Amino acid sequence: MEKKHVSAFALYQNALLTSTPEVKTSSVKITAKKRKENGIQPPKSIKKTKRKQMGKQVIKAAQREERVESLTEEVQCGERSGVALDALLSGLAKVSNSRVRASKLFQWLIHPISSKSFFSDAWEKKPVLIKRQNPDYYTGLFSTAEFDRILRRDDVQYGVNLDVTSYRNGKRETHNPPGRALPYTVWDFYESGCSLRMLNPQAFSSTVWNVLSILQEHFGSMAGANMYLTPPGTQGFAPHYDDIEAFVVQLEGKKHWRVYNPRSKNEVLPVVSSPNFSHSEIGKPILEVVLEAGDLLYFPRGFIHQGDCLSDAHSLHITVSSYQRNSWGNLLAKVVPAALEMAMEEDVDFRRGLPVDYLTYMGVQNSDKEDPRRAQFLSRIEGLMKKLSNFAPVDAAVDQKARDYLHDCLPPMLTAEERASSVQGAPSRWENGEAVDMGVAISGQIRVRLIRSGIARLCSDGEAIWLYYTADNSRVYHKEEPKSVEIKPEHTNAMEFLIHAYPKFVTVGRLPCKLAEDKVSLAELLFKRGLIHTAEPLQQS
Repeated sequence: MEKKHVSAFALYQNALLTSTPEVKTSSVKITAKKRKENGIQPPKSIKKTKRKQMGKQVIKAAQREERVESLTEEVQCGERSGVALDALLSGLAKVSNSRVRASKLFQWLIHPISSKSFFSDAWEKKPVLIKRQNPDYYTGLFSTAEFDRILRRDDVQYGVNLDVTSYRNGKRETHNPPGRALPYTVWDFYESGCSLRMLNPQAFSSTVWNVLSILQEHFGSMAGANMYLTPPGTQGFAPHYDDIEAFVVQLEGKKHWRVYNPRSKNEVLPVVSSPNFSHSEIGKPILEVVLEAGDLLYFPRGFIHQGDCLSDAHSLHITVSSYQRNSWGNLLAKVVPAALEMAMEEDVDFRRGLPVDYLTYMGVQNSDKEDPRRAQFLSRIEGLMKKLSNFAPVDAAVDQKARDYLHDCLPPMLTAEERASSVQGAPSRWENGEAVDMGVAISGQIRVRLIRSGIARLCSDGEAIWLYYTADNSRVYHKEEPKSVEIKPEHTNAMEFLIHAYPKFVTVGRLPCKLAEDKVSLAELLFKRGLIHTAEPLQQS
């Protein structure tokens, strides 16, 4: 029997998650320590006079390193290998396929381990330590000098962009005053023994922005970063675990790290980060090491960790993070409520009433009863749960997850070629008292493609088809609302065609629309939104 053609518009309408309720996951509430009213004054207990004593203790601890080899992986790089970051990024800018670009950058990050072996052997399983013996390997990513320039040039706010922290004698404190973080007060905190954490360096550093915007395409999940600058002989944070996959990139100086196993199965790959732990709660480390410039330490979410500075050097590192709230459970949190709603609409078994006497034998107060009715009740629940999977709108739930991801993402940092051939390179300008070169010619012969592989995605709300995209996102997390544009029914097949054609350029005339003007109007819409670029820079019409 011949299969009837169904338009892409109809498919997206059928994929609707109708009125899916918002699912709120439980979280651990962490109560911050009460700050001193004069928060600017650093604690005297961390003054420089104490650092040498702390440093000696740390060095002795470092000399007693113990590792559990089956739970960690260490790679020693004897040769000074690797490509400088600026040269690497220049080379990646010439790579036409953004997916390949992302793969190559991640491979550089974890060199010499192959990406394939990393994801099969270590990802979400165990820490990985890479000792490079090459202090210049990550040079150019970020530096203390750049941090100082940012403080002088940009509006860095305490508590929003920068945290001032300390940890001594088991007490973790935050010392943020209100207002802008100016160099005078920031460096006074540092000289007094406080650690400095920049929460979103990608908002201020174009290199960090570039690196993260490329890596997020490799992970299929938002890539973020924090910067940590720690004075010699001090520690800024208590032992804890995070809800992200962490890549500690040592940029300057050195830092003594201890990593511990999750305390129980319930803390393996946790949904939320932990509160601060005392040393009596975490046991012995499975990995103890001093990271030096050029080294990398990876640990999965749930692995407890703490880092302190040796007495003879400061430490600057960036932690690249990803995979926050990106588990099967997070997806099912969107699938299950929608499946239940659909099941109740379409299957009478889900609408049948509960037994009139079920409260007499079910519930916690009746859980110890030996009553045959309990077994029958539980069997009925099990049967309905099995049937529920038949109603699971998995693709629509994935689209919901994708919308969240696109909202989380950084905007792409365009290469010079992408900029010249996109709306950002259009010749329109103000000249001699008037706007000139306002028109660019998009015709059926122009070759176009998406600017990046993952820059946009088609989703449906049941009433219309929407194209969600990242091009207009802010470098500050969720500063902007999710960006989308409605796609007309006559454009849906063509939009899907463009998405799947990447990385190839296709002529506008090949777009599968019935009318030539529909093809051009779609291309013009996407060009104006910064979602496509042309094989050659457009000329004025």
